[in-house]
Amino acid sequence: MELRQIRYFTVLAAELSFTRAARKLHVSQPPLSFQIASLEAELGARLFNRTSRSVVLSEAGKAFLPHAQAVLARLDEARSHVQRVAAGLQGRVQVGLAGSHFLGPFPKFIQQFRLQRPELEVALQEMTPADHLEALRDGRLDLCVSRNPMTDAQGNAQGDGQISAALLWRDPVVIALPPGHRLAARSTLKLAELRDEDFVFLRLGSSAFAARIFDACVQAGFAPRIVQQVVEVPATLNLVAAGLGVALVPTSMALLRADSVSICSLEPAAAPKTQKGKFSGSGQKVSAELNGDVYVLWRTADTAPAVAEFRRQLVDWAHALQV
Repeated sequence: MELRQIRYFTVLAAELSFTRAARKLHVSQPPLSFQIASLEAELGARLFNRTSRSVVLSEAGKAFLPHAQAVLARLDEARSHVQRVAAGLQGRVQVGLAGSHFLGPFPKFIQQFRLQRPELEVALQEMTPADHLEALRDGRLDLCVSRNPMTDAQGNAQGDGQISAALLWRDPVVIALPPGHRLAARSTLKLAELRDEDFVFLRLGSSAFAARIFDACVQAGFAPRIVQQVVEVPATLNLVAAGLGVALVPTSMALLRADSVSICSLEPAAAPKTQKGKFSGSGQKVSAELNGDVYVLWRTADTAPAVAEFRRQLVDWAHALQV
């Protein structure tokens, strides 16, 4: 039994005329009659009662019609599903991100994306940045949003061939100070001025961002006196607000606690005008070397349309924030 025969049958059942059915199918009557006769031979039953003046469904034809219509409906459904998957309109995307990103702008993008692509399922997995690359490589993640561990001192993406990266938004590092701190009245500070301070740090060994902060302190002439290590930036700010020490954090995270911590920018370099976006401050001075810039990472060889569509919309949305 061929799909062509089933389609011919349903059209003839609707038209009840070989002439009209052939015209609608864009075939001549002999091939149509041949296919209907072949279908009846395979089923072992006449599907139509024919006279010189009319064509009507037989009882067998009436019984077969809903099944034929269901087959064609399922075929149309399968065709539509495949086309939507190929266009990136349906599918599933596994996205990894640190818990701190749930407090930034990313949830707003997810809300907007779900409205635009309701048939594309997005599964968010919270994990530490140290696990992102491994999870991408072994297929547990399709994408991750990360303060990218694959950047050079200028913030340029440095892929390893297997993983690609695209900048989402700039996020300069600032200094978070406890309320009433002796330096809180300052608008800018040199990193070296913090040499005698207690520090609250992200856990070393679990964050490339924390490693960059530590290295910057060493380059400024001191090893930071770390009194507490935590997993997420919001916890860092909570401890700063409680007076346990100072911290170097991305601007976007510091602004979330601007009511309970003092924020100072880092000297000496001024932020370029092209970096003045939603999270780059209002012309504040920032360190050219220290940033918490946010990237999206993905497997270079991944050709899944849903992943590409999610990535495209995320990058476009993030860049629009900084216009």
